[in-house]
Amino acid sequence: MKILVINAGSSSLKYQFMESEGGEVFAKGLCERIGIDGRLTHKVPGREDVKMDIPMPTHNEAIQSVLDIMVDPEKGVISSTDEIAAVGHRVLHGGAAFTESCVIDDKCIEAIKKCIPLGPLHNPANLMGIEACQKIMPNTPQVAVFDTAFHMTMPPKAYIYAIPYEYYEKDDVRRYGFHGTSHRYVSARAIDLLGNPAHSRVITCHLGNGSSLAAVQDGKCMDTSMGLGPLAGFPMGTRSGDVDATILEYLMGRYGYDIKEMLTILNKKSGVLGISGVSSDFRDLDEAAAAGNERAELALEKFSYEVRKYIGAYATIMGGMDAVVFTAGLGENSKEMRERICTGLEYMGIKLDKEKNNTRGKEALISTDDSKVKVFVIPTNEELVIAMDTAALCKK
Repeated sequence: MKILVINAGSSSLKYQFMESEGGEVFAKGLCERIGIDGRLTHKVPGREDVKMDIPMPTHNEAIQSVLDIMVDPEKGVISSTDEIAAVGHRVLHGGAAFTESCVIDDKCIEAIKKCIPLGPLHNPANLMGIEACQKIMPNTPQVAVFDTAFHMTMPPKAYIYAIPYEYYEKDDVRRYGFHGTSHRYVSARAIDLLGNPAHSRVITCHLGNGSSLAAVQDGKCMDTSMGLGPLAGFPMGTRSGDVDATILEYLMGRYGYDIKEMLTILNKKSGVLGISGVSSDFRDLDEAAAAGNERAELALEKFSYEVRKYIGAYATIMGGMDAVVFTAGLGENSKEMRERICTGLEYMGIKLDKEKNNTRGKEALISTDDSKVKVFVIPTNEELVIAMDTAALCKK
């Protein structure tokens, strides 16, 4: 089934047009500067990329520009939009209402709107993409795939916060977790590579500018590092990860910050950028550290140290581990960071093969033959998960 996958941001819109069975990508691209002036980048395998400036005052024009170029006789890949069987939308926050993907109807729309306080930056943008598609493609089925859904199998002891219980009951304050489609895809692939055992314990490491870990037992998420929002966990590119709340009170009192300014610091100016003062890009940090920059080296050490702690904790809650998976931009491409993280975990049965680890962006087993725990690099494919869920629901 040919599916159009949409990931709408506040001023951007990513898309992929793909086959749900097998994952062949026919076209993909990006609409940028929506609401400003508008720019479209359209890519078709085997062809030269197309870049065009197109007025996009709203997401409606962005979606229309995608559909127009898809059916363009020279630049397109289909003769009619009727060839688009369905549209799958990435939606950041499904709250407690959504434990799996769903066909979009009025009830679904209202539930996504109710989750806006939990995902104030992303859910409104996701809704813009949904509403634009509904307006332009009213007869095409639409499906919402939630970033949080995979983590809804966590037990209460993992998702509850130790604050007054009434905030959970009345305000839905709990751990939700993110990168769910990525953790779901790579954990399932790892279980396949393990030979589909009856019982499995996999720790998935989605590492990039935004990063999270998940403990996946028998294919179900038992715990994950992000929380109510994507700020929690270990340090990321610009996000602080977990911090003592007293720090907020102290800095706000000392410098007169309001909560908005404080959260901007924690979200945009912290993480490895904040420690290093160099960059949020780990490639820049590697170069700076190699040149003797001590703060860049400290940022890399802090990141790998915190990831190692999570791996140890998740192995403990699952009673061991059968595999560790590295995925996303940093996890898939940085042999140096994978080595930093695995060094010191030998006592837990992880033995990294340095030669096998010398790989980028390809699926690979990078542990030694005698390693008790398998270590994999598995490129993530969130779009394929969205396409598969969309096709399955539409067939129903």
